[in-house]
Amino acid sequence: MSQKLPSLLGGAMIIAGTAIGAGMFANPTATAGLWFIGSILALIYTWFCMTTSGLMILEANLHYPTGASFSTIVKDLLGNSANIINSLSLVFVLYILTYAYITSGGGITENLLNQLLSSESNTVELGRSYGSLIFCLILAAFVWLSTKAVDRFTTILIVGMVIAFFLSTAGLLTSVKTEVLFNTIAEGEQSYLPYLLAALPVCLVSFGFHGNVPSLVKYYNRDGKRVEKSIILGTLIALIIYVLWQLAIQGNLPRHEFAPVIAKDGDIAALLGALSKYIQTEYMAVILNFFAYMAIASSFLGVTLGLFDYIADLFKFDDSIAGRTKTTLITFLPPLVLSLQFPFGFVIAIGYAGLAATIWAAIVPALLARACRKKFPEQTYTVFGGNFMIYFIILFGVLNIVAQLAARYGYLPMFKG
Repeated sequence: MSQKLPSLLGGAMIIAGTAIGAGMFANPTATAGLWFIGSILALIYTWFCMTTSGLMILEANLHYPTGASFSTIVKDLLGNSANIINSLSLVFVLYILTYAYITSGGGITENLLNQLLSSESNTVELGRSYGSLIFCLILAAFVWLSTKAVDRFTTILIVGMVIAFFLSTAGLLTSVKTEVLFNTIAEGEQSYLPYLLAALPVCLVSFGFHGNVPSLVKYYNRDGKRVEKSIILGTLIALIIYVLWQLAIQGNLPRHEFAPVIAKDGDIAALLGALSKYIQTEYMAVILNFFAYMAIASSFLGVTLGLFDYIADLFKFDDSIAGRTKTTLITFLPPLVLSLQFPFGFVIAIGYAGLAATIWAAIVPALLARACRKKFPEQTYTVFGGNFMIYFIILFGVLNIVAQLAARYGYLPMFKG
């Protein structure tokens, strides 16, 4: 009898949960220069390219044993030098993201526990270190248990996120003003296209899930079509939530009012403060905190699951309790220690992740697909689009690298509101 495969929804939730992180709050601010139509086109373009590059990883992954991750695949198809570059960029991104989520999740955990444990007569101050430790240990336990445990808990988190999202944005979505959304009441400069390149790297980070592809190949027992559907469904869920969030914010807050929000790097408190002139936002702050917490937790689970399977493949740890424990310690200890030493580095850490992510989430997958088709003429699963799509994705990666370097050295026009 064939073993029943896990549900399609479970894999999609892992993908969506990994992609939808707290970085989503930066999207309306980062794309304010493009404004609504331009930002939606940039998000759709990025969604298409990132989903396709994820499927290219799947295509290559299916030619290797179950459990094989990037280290094995890249080394065999692209050689040692490419594997070293890819491994460094992948480990850097996943560890940096894990650190960033521990620091931000730890902060929210600290505040939540202090409120729950404090009374009128006794104020409890646990401290950020305890919050980070509790957040990391509880969620790491799910990764240690199994991919199925991550699937189940991520599904609960995503359902909570969707409920919190619609509760917090219901008022915004029903009060969208077309003149604001299409900027017909514009003040100040009216150009949009010059801000396209600056927005692309932020959109790219919003669709990062690629470290989970080898995990899903293992989870679905090498059923390529099932993995493909879970990737497409998961990234579509992320895209829909991003579009609704853009609609809610950019349909209520005029383009020229983004100046104070941009000045504070898209801080959610600054965003709510700017919105408060146009709509009641008191209730939103509480619900968005819950949304952010669940988004951080689900992204943490997805990112660390990919890192966990990569480390297991790199060090050839088996799936026994001892093997999973060793993998867990290498996965979680370095970013946890870093978080305890430097508890306020979330924004800086996320900023450094984008450039390295472009290498292993866009350019390397395209190169893997090209090398894979030469080495394995008999393909059981092939990504659509032939060689054209390979170069289309490489161009997407190059555009993002150029944009990030140009922005860092001041060569790109930046919208100031």
